Amino acid sequence: MDRVEIHDILEGSEFFSRLKREEIEKVASLCQVKTYGAGEFVFRQGDFGEEIFIIAEGHVFLERSVDLDTKKGTAVYGILGQGRVLGCWSTLLGEPHTLMSSATCQKPTRVLSIKGSALRDMMIENREFGFNILERLCFLLRDRIQGALGAMEKI
Repeated sequence: MDRVEIHDILEGSEFFSRLKREEIEKVASLCQVKTYGAGEFVFRQGDFGEEIFIIAEGHVFLERSVDLDTKKGTAVYGILGQGRVLGCWSTLLGEPHTLMSSATCQKPTRVLSIKGSALRDMMIENREFGFNILERLCFLLRDRIQGALGAMEKI
């Protein structure tokens, strides 16, 4: 995947779409491309998280194992495709974090991976950029929480 393609994926993503061109260029410099096969995990519930992922192609299910005494199972609370973002948000706050869900590829999937600590450094350097990222994060987390609560009600 070349720089132009990485730039286009970031520009079209739900998380970075409102950034200025020069900001997207800086974020693109942080990206690594990772490939997963169908059924593979991008990450697992309970893993230590330090990356944020943008789906370049493919589909990922966000799911959480739940144990509600007599009710146990796995709740899928998000089905994400191209341009969607997932991963460990706490790294943007400078905190270590254990992932609260798993991300499973439903077909061959390519993602852009960004170390949260590197993105955090950019956010600290440029406070306006940082505010824009955190504002997008608030909207994304709201949507994910609503999805998770809805999925839990079905268990």
